[in-house]
Amino acid sequence: MTTLDPDLQSIQQARTLIKNAKQAQLLFAKYSQEKIDGIIKHIASEAARHAEELAKMAHEETGFGNWQDKVLKNIFASEKVFEHIKDLKTIGIIRDDQQNKVMDVGVPLGVITALVPSTNPTSTIFYKTLIALKAGNAIIFSPHPNARQCSQRAIEIVKQAALQAGAPAGIVDGLTQLTLEATKALMHSKDVALILATGGEGMVRAAYSSGTPTISGGPGNGPAFIERSANIQQAVKDIITSKTFDNGVICASEQSIIVEKCIYQDVHRELLAQGCYFMNDDESARLANILLRPNGMINPEVVGKTAIYLSERAGFCVPSTTRVLISLQNSVSRKNPYAREKLCPVLGLYIEEDWMSACDRVVELLTNEGLGHTLVIHTQNQQVIREFALQKPVHRILINTPAALGGIGATTNLIPALTLGCGAVGGGSSSDNVGPMNLLNVRKVGYGVRSIEDLRQPQPATQPCSAPTSHSTSIFDDIRFAAPTEAVAPQAAPALLYAQADDRFGAVTRAVVNAAANDITEENVERIITEVLGRLSR
Repeated sequence: MTTLDPDLQSIQQARTLIKNAKQAQLLFAKYSQEKIDGIIKHIASEAARHAEELAKMAHEETGFGNWQDKVLKNIFASEKVFEHIKDLKTIGIIRDDQQNKVMDVGVPLGVITALVPSTNPTSTIFYKTLIALKAGNAIIFSPHPNARQCSQRAIEIVKQAALQAGAPAGIVDGLTQLTLEATKALMHSKDVALILATGGEGMVRAAYSSGTPTISGGPGNGPAFIERSANIQQAVKDIITSKTFDNGVICASEQSIIVEKCIYQDVHRELLAQGCYFMNDDESARLANILLRPNGMINPEVVGKTAIYLSERAGFCVPSTTRVLISLQNSVSRKNPYAREKLCPVLGLYIEEDWMSACDRVVELLTNEGLGHTLVIHTQNQQVIREFALQKPVHRILINTPAALGGIGATTNLIPALTLGCGAVGGGSSSDNVGPMNLLNVRKVGYGVRSIEDLRQPQPATQPCSAPTSHSTSIFDDIRFAAPTEAVAPQAAPALLYAQADDRFGAVTRAVVNAAANDITEENVERIITEVLGRLSR
């Protein structure tokens, strides 16, 4: 008996998973909205029930972050996501506008391939399962090899929950033989409708180059601007909360702080008070040497590690209470790690003269890395918020909130999501916090409401309203005065209202009412007009 090589076995597994998913999705697409909603409700419940177990597994296996925060991420990706999507209409007729005679029908995409990052290896599986099935799709996961065990456990939980709730076998599954060839087989298959990619820059590029439609996240490099009107104590608290949450592995987290010069001393004092350590030039250089690999990519050995660990690894000591390491900076480049994405509790800090120069620094940082992703502003100045919102090249601008949690929709009312699109400016296909509505097509139904003859009929030009300048045309040419007297009488009420609302008409009120109450004659009408025009000319 011939034994296939591991890479060939993994390719065959990918093909089998696709075949099973395609068959399952054809059945699943016939389910009612109510039945699908019941299935995802059960999946969310089961996922949340295993939140702590999987958080501990993920931390132990990857060494990233801390398990306590991973519990919150698992709860967010299950319960919070479900609460947001549960009432969405995604199946069958999702909108019926009888007034305008148009109707929308939700059409599932089919089979989705989902790439899973090692930084969020279990929460991503919960989140993507819920949004894919909510839209009527099947989903196949390709876990990261460095998070194999915890990801496969998460897949097994959602897979069994789906079956228990009545979903067809194969609607949710994942690779167990993890090879690059198997992932390529999933991405290049003609039976896969979409790749939902979250992960490293190289894998995301591979997804887009596969020829299969792709929705992805992108690298973050979010600046946090503390403007002079900000509540400094709260701003610093939010930044530290965000940057230390799961030790900074969420891509929406702050990567640098920008401070106006006039408040820098207050900000500096507050950062120290809340557990930040300002590195000197030598310490900054030591840490910079380990943040990036020689090829300019993030060094995975620093991802999700504590400030204490990072300082020891770089060869210097910091107080045991240190939560975040800060390096004062004045330049931006691809070679400067403090101006790049750092998935660990490290921040660059830039001091700017005013909010306008801060604007320029924000754009410079985002252009360096992170276009389309996220920035956060701490301010009470609505005009500053407006200017940033209108001009900055990102698709998430967060105000007075921890960026890591606000960007994913945990502390804001943005769509709860763990795939944050960067749009065209960031090299992506969507700028959304990705949800079920991104994972379906909409079939449009339109009723005929006009004929070609209607299109050929010239439309009457709209005449602008203006005060009359001459009276060469008699008022009796107006068709409103052609009707019998009885038809005119009801006009007395609005005439009286107009008269009472404008004191210029005070002297003619009685005349207007009397005229309306009696037969309209040429004499009465001309008298009214004369009195009104005389009053207006005063």
